[in-house]
Amino acid sequence: MLYAIISEDVKNSLEKRLAARDAHIARLKDLAADGRLVLAGPHPAIDSEDPGEAGFTGSLVVAEFASLEDAQKWADADPYIAAGVYQQVKVKPYKRVLP
Repeated sequence: MLYAIISEDVKNSLEKRLAARDAHIARLKDLAADGRLVLAGPHPAIDSEDPGEAGFTGSLVVAEFASLEDAQKWADADPYIAAGVYQQVKVKPYKRVLP
């Protein structure tokens, strides 16, 4: 089943994000290589694809996991959590309708 992992950053998270980004992206690439990643990306803090120093306010990952518990375990192991980037992470079942 698909799960949405919705993360909210702490304020002024950009420096922490940059420090942990390589490890964070590596995990997403592993999901993609397994054919389980539907989409992933950050929420810019301003209306721009490249927010510069404004940074980001959170992230969204939609991926396939065997269970909600497995999705939660994966989300809990995100390097952004260890680096103090995320203040909150929600994992919810997701039903893809379109496309």
